[in-house]
Amino acid sequence: MNRFVDRLEFIAGAALLLVIVGLVFAAAVMRFFGWPLIWSVDMAQLLFIWLCFVGATRAMRERAHLGVDLVVRYFGRRIRFAIELGLAALFIVFMAVLAWEGYQLTMLNKERIFGDSGISYGFVTIAVPAGCILLSAVIVANVVQAVRDPHGRMLVFSRTNGDAEPRQEL
Repeated sequence: MNRFVDRLEFIAGAALLLVIVGLVFAAAVMRFFGWPLIWSVDMAQLLFIWLCFVGATRAMRERAHLGVDLVVRYFGRRIRFAIELGLAALFIVFMAVLAWEGYQLTMLNKERIFGDSGISYGFVTIAVPAGCILLSAVIVANVVQAVRDPHGRMLVFSRTNGDAEPRQEL
């Protein structure tokens, strides 16, 4: 299941990025020839918001977000795990508040038209609650994975003692 979700996130992110690049390129070419695609930049912005949340979710699942561990890296796994559990709870509460406020904003903006695209601005603002729900689900999955880790290498947001999986250099 985890491989399926990982692959789905990758495909969704790649497809969104491909469409965004295509829209911006088409807009530039058409503007050069005197036929601007007014709606294409709006659509690219809308898709970019969704791409940001898909990417954030993928990075959270892979524990790849930037973190400053200047102090906590000197603690043992148990203390780091307790700190990260507290941060996970705080993060989920924050995401719940953000999701609720994003939902309220979506309901306020559902009648508003997004730029020159002719679609509802709600498609833009609904990305916030959807992204918050996805990020919270990944945090919960990371907590479960960290609790079940038999070797004690995984935490909620990071790996212990620099045991990160090796990355391939380009």
